[in-house]
Amino acid sequence: MADTSDTRTPAQIEADIKRRREVLAETLDEIGVRVHPKTIVGDAKAKAVSTIDHTLGRAYVSVNKAVTDVKAQFVDEEGAPRLERVVPVALVAVGLVGLLALSTRRRKG
Repeated sequence: MADTSDTRTPAQIEADIKRRREVLAETLDEIGVRVHPKTIVGDAKAKAVSTIDHTLGRAYVSVNKAVTDVKAQFVDEEGAPRLERVVPVALVAVGLVGLLALSTRRRKG
């Protein structure tokens, strides 16, 4: 059975209805903004940019660590080159360049 003990005046009931309509209109406007295609596309773009930024940041840290590790193999704590490691690598590089040069000459000749 319905509760008939409402002691509000008609003006209070009308004010309550008006307030609820305003809240409902505000909620519907917010939903409309959220489901608008431009909002959805903007949110997707923002998420993609965030993911790319995060991935690039992690890649940068990984590459930086790898470069630091390789550099540590060829440079001592004071920054001086470790000749016992630099010279063999340089000789191998010169040898590879020489082999490539010979290979190119043989193809042309």
